[in-house]
Amino acid sequence: MRKAELAQAIASRTGLSRKQAMEVVTAFTDQVAQAMAKGQNVRLPGFGAFSVRERSARTGRDPRTGAELRIAASRTVGFKAGKRLRDTFSCERG
Repeated sequence: MRKAELAQAIASRTGLSRKQAMEVVTAFTDQVAQAMAKGQNVRLPGFGAFSVRERSARTGRDPRTGAELRIAASRTVGFKAGKRLRDTFSCERG
């Protein structure tokens, strides 16, 4: 599902216009991104949690030459599904 499709689904479910629903989706994604940029985790009970994960510096290899290279420490985004979301998938399989 793409952003426009998500906005359309929200619009049809809530009675908002498609434009208003798109603004809601955009505001949500912007707020999550801003919080994570500040190092904050975002928890949505039942859905899941977005977290900032720290990757330590490490040594890697150039696949072409085999030479060792230093990979700098970095931050990345993680997501862990909540129980309700996980249960949705387990029901579909069985």
